[in-house]
Amino acid sequence: MSTRERFPDLPKMPKLPLGDGELARRIELAREPEPEPVSRPTLWRMASELQHLAEPFRRPFRTLNVEACDNPQIVLILPGFATSASRMRYMARQIERARHKAKRWKLGWNWGPSDTTLDRLSDRLDEVFARYDRPAVLLGWSLGGLYARELAKRKPELVSKVITMGTPFSGSPRANNVWRLYQFVTGHRVDKPPVEGDFAVKPPVETVALWSPNDGAIAPRSAAGYPGERDRAIALRCTHMGFSYSPEAIQAVLSELRRC
Repeated sequence: MSTRERFPDLPKMPKLPLGDGELARRIELAREPEPEPVSRPTLWRMASELQHLAEPFRRPFRTLNVEACDNPQIVLILPGFATSASRMRYMARQIERARHKAKRWKLGWNWGPSDTTLDRLSDRLDEVFARYDRPAVLLGWSLGGLYARELAKRKPELVSKVITMGTPFSGSPRANNVWRLYQFVTGHRVDKPPVEGDFAVKPPVETVALWSPNDGAIAPRSAAGYPGERDRAIALRCTHMGFSYSPEAIQAVLSELRRC
């Protein structure tokens, strides 16, 4: 039996449309010289991200206490770069255990920003508002947090709060260990995304940045931001991948939802 037959709900990995010329262009983007030196997580920190491979084996033995919230929220969850909603499923389940409504973004895999992606997300936010008749909390992991911030700028009346997790909204867009991979996959430079706007500008709603000094992918300062770029920054001790499943990250998110 194939993997697809055993796991029918497993999302399909789309194929990148790379002809010979396009492949060469993207390889050059990934290999281009760095314009200026920036601070980023050490290779040791990056290697620690492999801990997530053991997560499926640890999870069955984990007990996570989740308190029911007396003020349930609508939460639209936006996944990180090169992931889909399935990566956020465990987080979503814990959110729903606390009586909140966790809503998927329904855009498949996150392969980078575009005006089309933001337009479709805007439509998705309209759908959620039309169904529940109340603003939603936008919960974005990594690149998904950039979408959350921009979406809240477009339609602040439909957003009650933005929570980002390990999102590089501040400082140099190359202050991370994945910008070369990002440029290869997306086909554009990390400092020239095909969308208008300044990611460091704070949305006109409450904005909370969860960050970690143990993040092996994103420079902590980029994810924490500076006063004026977010309302509050909360330090955790998880890895970058751990934002999607660690008990500490889940409890931090649930705590922020109770504050709404």
